[in-house]
Amino acid sequence: VQRHLHFLTVLLLLVLWAYLCSHGDGLRALKRTTGGRRGVALTLMGQDANGVPLRRSKRGWMWNQFFLLEEYTGLDNQYVGKLHSDGDRGDGSIRYVLTGDGAGTLFIIDENSGDIHATKRLDREEKAYYTLRAKAVNRITNTSLEGESEFIIKIHDINDNEPKFTKDPYFTHVPEMSPLGTVVMQVTATDADDATYGNSARVVYSILQGQPYFSVDPNTGVIKTALPNMDRETKENYVVVIQAKDMAGQMGGLSGTTTVSITLSDVNDNPPRFPKTPESSEPGSTVAVLRATDADIGRNAEMNYRITSSDGPAMFNISTNRSTQEGVITLRKPLDFERKRSYTLRIQVENSNPDPRFLRYAATTDEATVKLIVEDVDEPPVFDRVSYVMEVKEDSAVGTIVGSVSATDPDSSRSPVRYSIDRRTDMDRVFNVHPGNGSVFMLRTLDREENPWHNISVIATEFNNPRLISRIPVDIRVLDVNDNAPTFAAYYETFVCENAKANQRIQTVSAKDADEPIGGHRFFFSLAHEVSGKANFTVRDNKDNTAGILTRRNSYSRLQRSTYLVPVVISDGDFPMQSSTNTLTVRVCTCDREGNMQLCNQEALVLTAGLSTGALMAIIICVLILLLIVVLFAVLRRQQRKKEPLIISKEDVRDNVVSYNDEGGGEEDTQAFDIGTLRNPEAIEETKQRRDIKPETLNPPIRRTVVLPPAYRDNSDVREFINQRLQDNDQDPTAPPYDSLATYAYEGSGSVAESLSSLGSVTTEGDQDYNYLSEWGPRFRKLADMYGGEDSDGYRDS
Repeated sequence: VQRHLHFLTVLLLLVLWAYLCSHGDGLRALKRTTGGRRGVALTLMGQDANGVPLRRSKRGWMWNQFFLLEEYTGLDNQYVGKLHSDGDRGDGSIRYVLTGDGAGTLFIIDENSGDIHATKRLDREEKAYYTLRAKAVNRITNTSLEGESEFIIKIHDINDNEPKFTKDPYFTHVPEMSPLGTVVMQVTATDADDATYGNSARVVYSILQGQPYFSVDPNTGVIKTALPNMDRETKENYVVVIQAKDMAGQMGGLSGTTTVSITLSDVNDNPPRFPKTPESSEPGSTVAVLRATDADIGRNAEMNYRITSSDGPAMFNISTNRSTQEGVITLRKPLDFERKRSYTLRIQVENSNPDPRFLRYAATTDEATVKLIVEDVDEPPVFDRVSYVMEVKEDSAVGTIVGSVSATDPDSSRSPVRYSIDRRTDMDRVFNVHPGNGSVFMLRTLDREENPWHNISVIATEFNNPRLISRIPVDIRVLDVNDNAPTFAAYYETFVCENAKANQRIQTVSAKDADEPIGGHRFFFSLAHEVSGKANFTVRDNKDNTAGILTRRNSYSRLQRSTYLVPVVISDGDFPMQSSTNTLTVRVCTCDREGNMQLCNQEALVLTAGLSTGALMAIIICVLILLLIVVLFAVLRRQQRKKEPLIISKEDVRDNVVSYNDEGGGEEDTQAFDIGTLRNPEAIEETKQRRDIKPETLNPPIRRTVVLPPAYRDNSDVREFINQRLQDNDQDPTAPPYDSLATYAYEGSGSVAESLSSLGSVTTEGDQDYNYLSEWGPRFRKLADMYGGEDSDGYRDS
């Protein structure tokens, strides 16, 4: 059949080719290419009104691509393809026109080149494809050169939408005690991406929360029970979180979640039961309440309860509630379900106030049997000991088992126990415990000298109920091994006299060892073997863990050799034996006949006096610090003395002038200083304003009355003049200078006028002649008028 079909196809192609050739070969073809592939050339033909065949050449299309990528993020317009007509000679006579979906807005065409571009980001979920029509027209006549051709731009999908569930949350229920695999419900998630392209819309379901009770089918979203016989009385409500992820669940896919609330519906799986007494009940708690009835009323209906027999002696007690006349059974001792699961009591009740007249006619008591059933309560594991003490040698290898702990579940279920180390008690992670058998082993090597005891805690947890835990202390003692060599107990340095005799003891040494053998220390001392033949000193073991250093010859010369180093070998008596070589420094000194040292080098003197090198350095540093403090104090005192005082000498206090650095205004310039102070320096104003700053207020300060000496109290003209100037100056806040310092200094003996101050004048002015003031020039005219004339001589007459 295939051969026949192939033969017919070839025959039809030959007939078609012959027909086309008989109608001319000047036809134009429509070329359509995609990605470099050429399409089949087509020719359309028609006839005019006279029946003459018309030849019409279709334009050819050259495409870059048939689809666009959605959510394009480039800066330039996205290139779609190129429209080209065979009649386009490149002279600009043809204009390309684009119409259809989004033409001119979403898609634009270059009317000269035929290039088509997308102007905006496209979303496949909004519109999956666009149908467009293109044609070529004459630019001058605007007539269509060819008919419109229709093409489709398909938007290529990317994974930009996460799966979404149809509901959130879901609510459902399933009967309790359902078998494994019971269908609970089905959840559905949809993805807006293209399901026909790639895995962008292929959703896979998984469960994020709800194990191990429920499971979900990854392809269908069907939720099933993963455990059989789930009991509503134990747990009724479950919250399951389901995730839907696209890209077939691969990495990089988008996901969405939903919550499913599942409730176990009740089934009749429990028979009626009397209440039980939990084994966890505390002593003194109420375990049962009995009520007897009495036809009497009031006081005659009062009754008493008591236990007449019990299979648990002293386990329970009964009392009467006087308000309700009920018998209340309370617990006296703790219960243990694993030891005894039920108790039987014989309870008797009797009237509290019986009437003697009726005792022989009717019984006044009654009895009842009460059975108490103990309810099992899940208890934490119980260790077989209160505490553990273990021992391990310090040279044990990593992984050595130190000991083991054991705990069991006291409940009837006998749940397996898991062991662990409380890391808060073993921060350095020195030990670990096997989770199954409780063996404690080492993670790091131990050093008894660093830490002889390790105190850790081991935790036992029920495998079926990890919330129930027990903790027990474990003390691990590190046993000593002989791994340290003995050394000198201290640093030893001594001297020997030049006139020493042979076998004279110059020093006694002792030893120390960080190890602690069970039988105590035993040290052996000897001289190093390599120097024993030419030694200048010998070592004598005293057999009491000490040794004496003895001289070997009669004399020593300090000039020939001032220092000897004696190597002493110290070994212990443990196994394996440890030894070390220690050096004793011996200095040669000059001594008197009694052996007292007289002359030695400086270092030996200091050391013999009992001062070590560290102590000597500390003393020197303290002395240097004290010297430095004294020098600093002296420098500071000297600098303070070098500072110039504001007034150089006492003579300049009374007789001084104002230095202006210019000629100034003479006697009339009273703005820079207070003449009243010159007249009486002892009169000090308490509230005197500063003259070197601008005053902050226009109100003049309160001034204290200046008390003048008796010789000047009658100088009313001078006093009025000075007070007037002072008042004017004080009331003028802008009077200069605010920012200048008036310096009063003695003018000197070279001045023609000498001192103008009255402080150095004679106390009596009866014979004083002021006529010389008129000879000093115009600057002293005011003073000449005041003191030189007869009219102003009242001051002198007084």
